[in-house]
Amino acid sequence: MSGEGAEKTKLKLYSYFRSSCSCRVRIALNLKGLKYEYIAVNLLKGEQFSPEFTKLNPLGYVPVLVDGDIYLEEKYPQKPLLPSDLQKRAINYQAANIVSSSIQPLQNLGILKYIGEKVGQDEMHEWPKRHIGKGFSALEKLLKDYAGKYATGDEVYLADLFLAPQIHAAFKRFNLNMMGLPANATEGKC
Repeated sequence: MSGEGAEKTKLKLYSYFRSSCSCRVRIALNLKGLKYEYIAVNLLKGEQFSPEFTKLNPLGYVPVLVDGDIYLEEKYPQKPLLPSDLQKRAINYQAANIVSSSIQPLQNLGILKYIGEKVGQDEMHEWPKRHIGKGFSALEKLLKDYAGKYATGDEVYLADLFLAPQIHAAFKRFNLNMMGLPANATEGKC
């Protein structure tokens, strides 16, 4: 599986199909029209803990994008992931931070397993669902004055890359009712 584009550099994306973090990177690569080699890492089988994978990422997390020591936005500036307007740029950073610190970690398999073991199987989805909902409520307040067709206007930016996979997981995995959150009320597809 690879994105379409004229770029000759062969990027390698180590990914898991259900990983929202990996989904963000896939969206970015495809928005930029970059070709990449998709290398599946099965988290359920523990492939992220193999010696080969932990050489790429000692934490054993996906995604891993291999293209030397680069930053995607700086090396591939086509279809920018951040707006030029500094206030909208800051809002994109804030939205990405809320997702990556307050919503997405609660959807990780390791966290869910730990909750199931320590708190109980009944709480394995209910407890994270409550906190994920709080994160989306915070996003709603943050984005209400900036939202257009997308989270911060009429172009897809970083905030959207972070939001889409989390909205999808909130609906599909946690059955979270987001109808009261109009800025977030579209179902993300990865």
